[in-house]
Amino acid sequence: MAVVLRLKRMGTNKKPFYRIVATDKRSPRDGRFIEEIGYYDPKKNPADIKIDRERALYWLKNGAKPSETVRSLIKKQGIK
Repeated sequence: MAVVLRLKRMGTNKKPFYRIVATDKRSPRDGRFIEEIGYYDPKKNPADIKIDRERALYWLKNGAKPSETVRSLIKKQGIK
């Protein structure tokens, strides 16, 4: 099973809110996931980002591939 770290879109029309999740690569974007490790709210100024450092490092150490956006959010938080 290939695990990826990516965003799961939530919220309503024009008010997006994202959860950062570890999921199987074959699952749909908003489908089943293994674990939620944080959230990202781009509508706030400045954007609200919260990532569980220990769980993110655990998944990265065990071979999970982050998406481009999640990689940049992890870098902004100073993880890795």
